[in-house]
Amino acid sequence: MLIRKTDPATTTPVDMAGVKDTSMQIMVGRDDGAPNFAMRHFVVQPGGHTPHHQHDYEHEVYIVEGRAEAECDGETAAVVAGDVLYVPANAMHQFRNDSDAPMRFLCLVPVTYDCDKPVPGS
Repeated sequence: MLIRKTDPATTTPVDMAGVKDTSMQIMVGRDDGAPNFAMRHFVVQPGGHTPHHQHDYEHEVYIVEGRAEAECDGETAAVVAGDVLYVPANAMHQFRNDSDAPMRFLCLVPVTYDCDKPVPGS
């Protein structure tokens, strides 16, 4: 059994087009022997955001802390700690931290996706 704590201090900045003030930590992934899913921990700083993007796999998101605007296929909703989101495959989506405090979320994706690269899937 693997036990690991989410820790904003150990996240790595995400360096890709369309990202602002977002970092990530892989909680469980291919390197841990996970055969099906990877879990990633993201921290989005105030005013920061993930890229506006889409991909060919679904993912599930759990908001751990803070609040944000979540956009999915042109619809925007306010999300807060405790909310669970399902993002369908090929849906254009983005998370924007519109608050004055960090926002953290967990994101589950298929392990067949190269989860060891810091590319936000949310």
